[in-house]
Amino acid sequence: MKRIIITVVVCFIGMAVFAQSADLSYFTEEYNRSIATFIDRLEILETVRNANLSGVGEFYHEALKVLLTKIPDIKTKEDWDATEVSARLLCQELGSEKYTDAASDIWPLVQYYDIVRDVNDGLAMQDALVAMGKVGDKDYVPHVVLALDDFNTLHSPNVETRRRIQRAAAGAINALEDLHDVSGYRPVFFAYVGWYDPAIRAMASAALPNIVDDPGEVISEIIQNTRNDPSIKLTAWQEMLRTHAPDSSKARVAAAALDAGWSYQTNEPLSQRVLREMRVSAINTITQLGVEDDSVYGNLEKSYANNYLSNSPDYEEIRRTIDCLSASKSDESVDILLKFLRDLNERRRVGPWGNKERLALQLVIPGIGGSQTQSPMVRMLLTTIMRSNDYTGAEQGWARDALRQLGM
Repeated sequence: MKRIIITVVVCFIGMAVFAQSADLSYFTEEYNRSIATFIDRLEILETVRNANLSGVGEFYHEALKVLLTKIPDIKTKEDWDATEVSARLLCQELGSEKYTDAASDIWPLVQYYDIVRDVNDGLAMQDALVAMGKVGDKDYVPHVVLALDDFNTLHSPNVETRRRIQRAAAGAINALEDLHDVSGYRPVFFAYVGWYDPAIRAMASAALPNIVDDPGEVISEIIQNTRNDPSIKLTAWQEMLRTHAPDSSKARVAAAALDAGWSYQTNEPLSQRVLREMRVSAINTITQLGVEDDSVYGNLEKSYANNYLSNSPDYEEIRRTIDCLSASKSDESVDILLKFLRDLNERRRVGPWGNKERLALQLVIPGIGGSQTQSPMVRMLLTTIMRSNDYTGAEQGWARDALRQLGM
């Protein structure tokens, strides 16, 4: 009966107050009464929330402070349940109000409702973490990052445990998306490639482009970290391609991806195919966006030479490598192309010479032609090939076309 009377009185006076100037002093007084129960306080909070007011973040913040002081007084399951519902409501409303000053009082709720305690189902922790993102206090970014890092390692075969962890992880992902700090990118990325159910991974994937426009340094580190397997490296590189980063940053990360594609050593066929896919994609990006890191030249040379020397050359990677060097039009790229052509010319003269060499020649000569170089050495070698009886008429024609393209 007492609860019904309080509810009726609160609602009646509440409507009168809301109809005037949203003076919440009555509700503050009732909420702070020493004899008020946890359920009494919850009913007051629900009444204020149901009025759909705005600009009342201070009321909710003060209510949260009181709630935190009352938590040690919980005696019954009824008290516990009312407190949890109150905490969730306060987090939701403070988040909606974007009430930054409340961050230091919301964080204790994250800790109190931590899913490491079996009694917590993850929902209150999720709401508290979401609120941390919405109130926008970046001082707490490291705390949320650490929380998500922990969740990423808490894989459990127990269905209920997985559910609890994933609820909390969803809150951390949302928080880091809203906080827009580059340090949040890494844990959200590893949530995306981690053990979670598809819905959580999809949430992390959707959040990544919104955390920061240019996560280039973070992604480069993920790609270059030798502890990360090729599939993670490739996924990180693919994420870079869908960021809002400037072309120069994408080109720098492409250089890192190309380097990792050759520096990571594995005999596992699937991993080798993944590395090859990353290299070719990186080469394509460098072709389009240009060279931002001189390490590219040495690794492009590897993409040609390692395939050329292989018993089963990947001519597509060779072709894209030569296209990239040709598009670069730098002195370094021309020197590399000239090196390839000199080697092929030597082989044409003294052997061995077979289908592999001829296919390489068919790619290298047009690549030089597209480089726009005016190198005298290039002109001399192409002229030699064009006039040499060591070459077929078709091969001489390739050299002639390249000289014409270079205006020589």
